[in-house]
Amino acid sequence: MTAQQVIQSIRNVPDFPLPGIQFKDITTALAKPECLKWMRDEMANRYKNLGITQVVGIESRGFILAPALAIELNAGFVPIRKQNKLPAETISVTYKKEYGDDTIQIHKDALSENDIVLIHDDILATGGSMKAAIELVRKLHVKKVYVSCIIELDGLNGRELLKGESDGLDCLLSIEVDE
Repeated sequence: MTAQQVIQSIRNVPDFPLPGIQFKDITTALAKPECLKWMRDEMANRYKNLGITQVVGIESRGFILAPALAIELNAGFVPIRKQNKLPAETISVTYKKEYGDDTIQIHKDALSENDIVLIHDDILATGGSMKAAIELVRKLHVKKVYVSCIIELDGLNGRELLKGESDGLDCLLSIEVDE
């Protein structure tokens, strides 16, 4: 399996969720066991020597690979969810998305100052949700915060928004917005 083969297995959905947006649907790649395994293994290899203690997945597509990464890294899994979805006491951050505002939350006791965290999501687009996730995790005073995504959409400047926000940012695949 190669990165190009995985990219070719990702479906484009025009005008979703709004007109003019070319949505990159990774479910077609996830349905192929060889693509799923490649993504998990490649991502885990990039972080295996960093002492990751918790992998934080961002709702909802960040939940797909984050638990598998946690297992591979011998770490725990912590969810970041949309507002009012977590049952215990939470902290929140509200941020702007490409098409509106959103609020995400994490349990107040989910992480400790001894944790080295990997925040994972499927796609880095404009960077708003990832920046909010980093802010949430940093509020819990962890040691380090790393960021991983399966796809980075070139041309939307998400990486620029995140400069200096984490201890490291890595995306497996880079796709032009028009592709």
